[in-house]
Amino acid sequence: MSLLNQLFNRGLLGAKCKTCLTLAISRIKLLQNKRDGQLKLMRKEIAQFLQAGQEAIARIRVEHVIREQNIWAAYEILEMFCEFILARVPILESQRECPAELREAVASIIFAAPRCSDLPDLLHVRNLFAAKYGKEFISAASELRPDTSVNRTIIEKLSVSAPSPEVKLNTLNEIAAEFNVIWDSSKTEAEFSKKPEDLLNGPKPIAALPQAHLRPDTREDPSSQEHSTISTSGKQGNQYFQPTTPLVAPSIIEPLVNDHNVEPVTDIKNTNSQSSEVLLRARTAIAAAERASAAARAAAQLVNVSSLKVENLD
Repeated sequence: MSLLNQLFNRGLLGAKCKTCLTLAISRIKLLQNKRDGQLKLMRKEIAQFLQAGQEAIARIRVEHVIREQNIWAAYEILEMFCEFILARVPILESQRECPAELREAVASIIFAAPRCSDLPDLLHVRNLFAAKYGKEFISAASELRPDTSVNRTIIEKLSVSAPSPEVKLNTLNEIAAEFNVIWDSSKTEAEFSKKPEDLLNGPKPIAALPQAHLRPDTREDPSSQEHSTISTSGKQGNQYFQPTTPLVAPSIIEPLVNDHNVEPVTDIKNTNSQSSEVLLRARTAIAAAERASAAARAAAQLVNVSSLKVENLD
């Protein structure tokens, strides 16, 4: 009974594989015809951009053209491999291990199936190979292990990396020559030769602007030596009022202000007059405080006298 099941499954596997391979070949041919028309239109548009001097747009569009050309080349190789395996399906069924002459074709289809979304039939073929040869064989081909035989052109054409500047420049030159466009490629070559900026290290530091060295004026203001005497509750003390003086000499500040066209907030020449006004106000406040203190002492004495009289009467 097991022998009959094995024979039945073997025939079923071969039939499914033939059907999926036939559908994949037909789909590849349809996609190739459609992609041919799209590539011709895209190359014509790039030639028009080059002729109009819009090289920046042409440099962007050419990457899409290169990618479509790579897919077209990969599909062409996959079509050949599908036809090769389709002709040797009986050999795959008769042998338990993958034959050496079919290893490259089988491994290439296993590698390309998940990367070709337009060809769902290849995924079915990949699943059939997984059922026959095991998951380890599928993993080795998908991960490009050293013992696999995946076609190198398939790996290169299905790569998702951006094309090199040399490839883009050669493609632009081919398009210009195809449509007889007179185009100077020196600007594009200079653009491709530029190294990409390193944006991870942040912006470049800006050189510091030269700053004027300001020296404080060490000359003493004679008005700062004035002082006043404050007497409170029988105790006298001296307190010195020092006006605010500029830390920088006017001869140094005025040229800097004139150079930067900024008007000074205060007039430095009137500093002495302002300090004298501050002293006058302080003296007036001190005199008022002394009068208030004297009035408070007189009131306290009156309170003491009245309290003594009340005690004597009692």
